[in-house]
Amino acid sequence: MASDKGPLAADATLRRRIQPWEFEAFFDPRELRKEACLLYEIKWGMSHNIWRYSGKNTTKHVEINFIEKFTSERHLRPSISCSIVWFLSWSPCWECSKAIREFLSQHPNVTLVIYVARLFQHMDRLNRQGLRDLINSGVTIQIMRTSEYDHCWRNFVNYPPGKEAHWPRYPLLWMKLYALELHCIILSLPPCLMISRRCQNQLTFFRLTLQNCHYQMIPPHILLATGLVQLPVTWR
Repeated sequence: MASDKGPLAADATLRRRIQPWEFEAFFDPRELRKEACLLYEIKWGMSHNIWRYSGKNTTKHVEINFIEKFTSERHLRPSISCSIVWFLSWSPCWECSKAIREFLSQHPNVTLVIYVARLFQHMDRLNRQGLRDLINSGVTIQIMRTSEYDHCWRNFVNYPPGKEAHWPRYPLLWMKLYALELHCIILSLPPCLMISRRCQNQLTFFRLTLQNCHYQMIPPHILLATGLVQLPVTWR
């Protein structure tokens, strides 16, 4: 049931929540906003308590800011596991991917799951390799789905009264396109998602350019999920 008063005033996370317009500006998968935003959750050991906060780019990327803040403020005991979930408006660049892997190698008791709204400069060879290296090191990376957007809205946003379940309903198509491109990255395939922008009227265009290798290696249900691809049916 939606709250008539918005997040409770006694909510310990209230001062850490971002405003609805910030959430829309940063996490709309259709918008190629330059700045990045990170919403994160930290859970220690078997505790049911979850610590939530947010961060934005400064002179450094949000991933680097998190690592520096986390290691300077927290005394990590190897005997206690630490689970971290990131909700990122952009996927990590190759330099941040390298820094994340180094951080995790130094703290083997830490596990990291990353949800991203968009893929950052996804046609860049180094960025693609950086994401593959992260995944190969044990990090889970997924494109944000409706469930993640809903979770972030409820737990990280200072939503208006009565709007607990009214997060911005972004079209599923953009999420599916990014998910398809992420599969290409994981499978070391060429890019299939092409993004262009007309600066004059600020319109962003997304299109698929599929090659034979995409049809051969990407699971058919992933291709069909976009609704833009029709595969030939083979009758036996």
